[in-house]
Amino acid sequence: MSSLLFTLGLAALPAVVLIHYFYRLDRARPEPIGLIVRSVLYGFLAVVPAAAIELGIGAFVPAPQGLPGVLFEAFIVAGLVEESVKLFFVRRYIFGRPEFNERTDGIIYAICVSLGFAFIENFMYGHDDAGILVVRSFTAVPGHAVFSGVMGYYVGMAKLEEGRKGAWKKGLFWAIVLHGLYDALLIAGGLFGYLVLPLLLVGWRVLKRLFAKAQAMDLSRLHS
Repeated sequence: MSSLLFTLGLAALPAVVLIHYFYRLDRARPEPIGLIVRSVLYGFLAVVPAAAIELGIGAFVPAPQGLPGVLFEAFIVAGLVEESVKLFFVRRYIFGRPEFNERTDGIIYAICVSLGFAFIENFMYGHDDAGILVVRSFTAVPGHAVFSGVMGYYVGMAKLEEGRKGAWKKGLFWAIVLHGLYDALLIAGGLFGYLVLPLLLVGWRVLKRLFAKAQAMDLSRLHS
């Protein structure tokens, strides 16, 4: 039991740290803790349809060989499926809530859903190997936050800006591109695998810039 609790804690720690980090960034007008927790739980639930769809694709869609197979696995099986499922939960259960009233909220809630998803995925991959959990703490878990956080910026735009109701589609596109590139590099392996680190660093810088931009627009809206 103590081993299981340790593994669960190790799997959850990077997600908790990142959620706290972004919650603190939004401390001027923070989101309700209850809805933050609920968003994380939606991320837990999102693993089920994502896994079912991925298993279905694996069972019924012949995987191409070589480079096309790598791209198919990375951009379709991982990127498209996982980001679309996370987006579904954000749009279906959070988008229409009155608490979602700023552009930054789209980033916050998308990150919370993604990190709930990442926690479950983290535990599934590393429940019997603490080393895997440590590595994923610096790669896959922040990766999910970056991919979905960028998407969340456009979800917030779709919610708050007139004439931009379809902006979430652009967000989904960029989430798939980032997620797909990440997985493609890992699947390719070798030296390519190490390129996920600069990819995540660039993605993190982009996300921070989008967060600051969303905060500035939200502040301007408050004073207009």
